[in-house]
Amino acid sequence: MTNNLTSDIAGLLDEVRRKRPLVHHITNYVTVNDCANIVLAIGASPIMADDIEEVSEITAISSALVLNIGTLNERTVASMLKAGKTANEKNIPVVLDPVGAGASGLRNRATAELIGELKLSVLRGNMSEIRFIAGLTSSTKGVDASQEDMESGLKAGIDTARELAERLGCVVAITGKTDIVSDKKRTVTIENGHQMLSNVTGTGCMATSLVGACCGAAEDNLLAAVSGIASMGIAGELAFNAAGLRGNSSFRTAIIDSIGNLNGDTIIRMARIYEK
Repeated sequence: MTNNLTSDIAGLLDEVRRKRPLVHHITNYVTVNDCANIVLAIGASPIMADDIEEVSEITAISSALVLNIGTLNERTVASMLKAGKTANEKNIPVVLDPVGAGASGLRNRATAELIGELKLSVLRGNMSEIRFIAGLTSSTKGVDASQEDMESGLKAGIDTARELAERLGCVVAITGKTDIVSDKKRTVTIENGHQMLSNVTGTGCMATSLVGACCGAAEDNLLAAVSGIASMGIAGELAFNAAGLRGNSSFRTAIIDSIGNLNGDTIIRMARIYEK
């Protein structure tokens, strides 16, 4: 699909590779290696530092901060808050992935604390996580969206993203079969991706890391969120065509290869992005 937005995404991909932004992660240890590799593949530079004694220094030299609560503990929550406050002081974008929000008291308290004390640039989660944060009825399936929440409908998802974006003053991205990204004034849906992405641990975390890489090179957080999420969806399609039939492990490797080989022409040719 050729339009101004897809051209802007192609241009941002070039900008990421030109600037090679440093993306500081305080993330979960299940997917940390994949997140680092996907950031390298898109052309940015990852650093994974979660000790409270250094997070402020690392954040201060970074272009973006990615916070992911997938393997949560009290020590890393304190580090996230300290890093996030440093990022806010220095106008460094903060991307939050509230993995499993709604699944436990600890996750719920941590999510509320991070959202309450930090100024977020992008909040990226699945439908269950975002519905929980929005105060709507939701039912999680561990760290995955429940079938009931995923079937709540596109219009309901768009309304939720817009209302939460207005409330929090940030971009809200809901990923699923159709991705929804909104900053209240603008709302975009993305129809790229492949169902096999849900069979590989960490593809949501990797999408968040790509958003962080794009935020580190862009002034427009909505463009950055759309770029990161669309890139992941397109990579999923390319990876399935290249290696999906060989199995999950080959598909996982092909995702990273596809991000590394992604270019503007491929984005313009394959992106299925619609402004609402």
